[in-house]
Amino acid sequence: MDILAHALWTGAGLALAGRYRPIAPPVAIATAVVAVLPDVVQMLPILGWWLLGSGTFAELKTYAMALPGQGPVLPPLVDFLSHHLHCITHSAIIAGAITLMLWVGTRTVWILLLGWWLHIVIDVFAHSAEYYPVPVLYPFTREGFDGVAWNEPAFIVSNYVALGAVYWWLVRTRHQGSIEVSRSRIRSHSK
Repeated sequence: MDILAHALWTGAGLALAGRYRPIAPPVAIATAVVAVLPDVVQMLPILGWWLLGSGTFAELKTYAMALPGQGPVLPPLVDFLSHHLHCITHSAIIAGAITLMLWVGTRTVWILLLGWWLHIVIDVFAHSAEYYPVPVLYPFTREGFDGVAWNEPAFIVSNYVALGAVYWWLVRTRHQGSIEVSRSRIRSHSK
């Protein structure tokens, strides 16, 4: 999925969660940043190739927006690094290990990690076998689930229509969550 959509879906999830438990704005912003990091991190070798090597901006753009099976030919080292960063940042195994280590160390689940988890879950279904499949079980396998390529025009349109509908619903019902939380607090205090 594109970076903007990842940030918007995370924002929608945070808005919904914020109805039941307050989320500080800096935490919400950081969670949205973490939600887009997997795609940003995998682009770093290609960005470095463009800035420091012989790559061009057109090749960087082609990589970022390639249609399935039409990505640019990258130098072997750039391709290797980008591919493995993609595998690492899109792996539920690695995300699970980091989440478990943080939970063991702090006895809390960091909301920031929810952005990363949401990114992985969305991308499992929003990438096809021909278009950067998400290796959700990396390092055990680099194979990915064959979903729908997020940059297919029909998917882009339906994704943003769904985002529009979700945000419309969130705005339309924005006071209901806080009312329900207030009612439950009143009930618990009156007992």
